[in-house]
Amino acid sequence: MKKRRIKKKPLIILSLIILIAIGALVYFVFFNKEEEQVAEIKNVDTIEGYDYTLSENATKYYKDLFKELKDVLTADEVDEDKYASLVARMFLADFFNLDNKITKNDVGGLQFVYKDFRDDFTKLASSSMYKTVESDVYGKRNQELPIVSSVSVEKTDNTTFTYGDNTDDNAYIFDFTITYEDDMGYQETGTLTLIHSNDKLEVAAME
Repeated sequence: MKKRRIKKKPLIILSLIILIAIGALVYFVFFNKEEEQVAEIKNVDTIEGYDYTLSENATKYYKDLFKELKDVLTADEVDEDKYASLVARMFLADFFNLDNKITKNDVGGLQFVYKDFRDDFTKLASSSMYKTVESDVYGKRNQELPIVSSVSVEKTDNTTFTYGDNTDDNAYIFDFTITYEDDMGYQETGTLTLIHSNDKLEVAAME
């Protein structure tokens, strides 16, 4: 009695199909993400001598403030009160506007914070106000986040402010009010302190 031969060709074809399917699955799960468009935010303007930059995803309101700031700082004589007012408004407009932030570590207004405080300020913001910001690296976020429509500030005093081993005898104190496109329960009022740091004015405290 002759033994029945097993046809190997269909088994080989089936094995190849399974291997191809597994390979395709692995590619789409682990490698296809690299082809998605990763958010890349470019700077579109700078203010020489001050290292202030303007990113392309800034709000129209913030871009208008940046233009005002550039006009003030490139004038023959800088009006320090206007400079201080603009720094305060721009810091608040960027910090509290979460809608254009890419991740929870993309903290707004950092370029206006006193340089020695920036690392601690970033950590504090990332673990508090920014902690619920979902990643928008691939531009697919659907989360609703606050958009700042305007900021008003009023100088209440020029006072002495001590920070670390330094003291500024002419620090600016501002009361501020923030208006959002939609009321989502975020901070609307508070106090901001600006100090002199070389030729710049920088945020040293916020309440």
